[in-house]
Amino acid sequence: MKHSYPTSEHLSFLLDMIHNREMVLPDFQRDFVWDPYATDELIESIIRNYPAGSLLRIKNGDELLFKPRAFEGAPELNDNHRPSYLILDGQQRLTSLYQALHGVGEHRYYLDLDGLEKNKDLEDCAFYLREREGTAKYGTIEQQAMTLVFPLGRLFDGGGFNAWLRQILKERAHNMDEMLDLQTRLLKIYEQWIKPIEEYEFPMVTLNEETPGEAVCTIFETLNRTGVKLGVFDLLTARFWAKELNLRDRWAKAKLERPIVDDYDIDPYYVLQIIGLLEPGVDKDMNVKSPSIKRGEILNMKVDQARRGWDPAIEALAEVLEIIRDDCGVIIPGLIPYTTMLIPMAAIWSRQLSLRGPGIGASRLKLTKWFWCSAFGAQYEKAPNSQAAKDFNELNAWLSGGEKSESVRDFNISSIQLRNVRPKQRAIYKATMALVMQNGALDFYNRGKITAQLVADKRNPVDDHHIFPQAFLNERNVMPILRDSILNRTYIDRLTNRSLKHSAPSKYFSNIMREHGLGETDILLKSHLLPPGTDSSLLKDDFDQFLNDRENLLMSFIKQKTENS
Repeated sequence: MKHSYPTSEHLSFLLDMIHNREMVLPDFQRDFVWDPYATDELIESIIRNYPAGSLLRIKNGDELLFKPRAFEGAPELNDNHRPSYLILDGQQRLTSLYQALHGVGEHRYYLDLDGLEKNKDLEDCAFYLREREGTAKYGTIEQQAMTLVFPLGRLFDGGGFNAWLRQILKERAHNMDEMLDLQTRLLKIYEQWIKPIEEYEFPMVTLNEETPGEAVCTIFETLNRTGVKLGVFDLLTARFWAKELNLRDRWAKAKLERPIVDDYDIDPYYVLQIIGLLEPGVDKDMNVKSPSIKRGEILNMKVDQARRGWDPAIEALAEVLEIIRDDCGVIIPGLIPYTTMLIPMAAIWSRQLSLRGPGIGASRLKLTKWFWCSAFGAQYEKAPNSQAAKDFNELNAWLSGGEKSESVRDFNISSIQLRNVRPKQRAIYKATMALVMQNGALDFYNRGKITAQLVADKRNPVDDHHIFPQAFLNERNVMPILRDSILNRTYIDRLTNRSLKHSAPSKYFSNIMREHGLGETDILLKSHLLPPGTDSSLLKDDFDQFLNDRENLLMSFIKQKTENS
């Protein structure tokens, strides 16, 4: 018996089904895990009408095979609602597109129409911001009219692009000639860059309602076992193999000879992007190209570029990982604020390796200052590929004696609001945690300096936990944004965290003081940038004062690392 049939479904129709709760997920599906950059890349692929893979769903019969749940960000299900379909493969893609094109979730996605009209690259004109920042910059029609930035969250809501266009014309055009000119220009941009999203179709395979549950489980397990994304590295590996350059063998050798590359779970695509900066190649007129790490440029890489650039890229990447581990406290991969930052850092460092004497140390100091300014300045939130190429050129000039990189020169510490930084604000959160590790944070349990080995210790792992316990703060009705703030987090081993779980901080830290003595306790607290002394807010269970104290300590350290001296 045939259990499936193929169709082609418009993206707009699929998102409507999700919004109307006619297409949902089986409850056993993992949570939505894509980062916003992956969503941004998917949107760009759809605008270009590139294939984005097929989808698999099952039609519900009289009885539901699995307990259903709504897509993250979509309207919740109620007990009486019976959805028509369950998605088995495509959750991450559909969730990311639903959130981006319905304007829900933690990030908002935009198209810079003015930039597109000026023939800027799509990678630079399609961007995302955190919801709060996006609302502040582009939340009103007046702001959108002034900048000609279209919020993609309006595409399938509020009348779509045409309704938005009418508002923009009313806001921006002062007479009929201006209105007609602007309308013509924006409709031209719409046809080329926005309409493709509306008309995009996904190949869909639908299992009929008579497909047995055992078959569904087998199909689902097979998909998750074999679903490997074919990336740029794989494509170039296949292309270069015929020219006697085996990238896969070289990558295996690099990880063996430079274990830190493997320890930090580096994507080999980054190595190719580093080469894209070191060996940009030439155009059809034999002029040297501008350094670029954009996907199209990397896909057009020649075998000689890869052959020349591979070893210098690997050597510099390994040394940069050692620098951020030893000088910046990035002791585990999860503390890298933006992995794209590694690309210009490694390319620049490759050019510094020939230096001798104090010059290499001076370059290292500049590079770490740039690291902190870029991380805390959130420089890689928007158009990271373009930012990397820009930083490569600016760092090259600065390290060669020129003026400071813009990320360092224009860094503004007052823009950092640590009280509002929670784990989901990934870059600044990670940078702050790395700063604490760089300060020499000591393990509460054994007083040893926290290392990657302690974090990975299966017997008693050190992990990111609350300082004032959640239970303690919940009883006092402290808002989640303050409870989970970076100000109330540090690396604590599991045994200590369990002992803190239901205790007032004063109880636990008083016990430490009795056992270790005041001086050693102060050393321990200072290592985590926590308020020391017998008058410490930790010993008084004063959470409000604690937030002030720790914010001052952290901001002082951030200033030290980023100040323009």
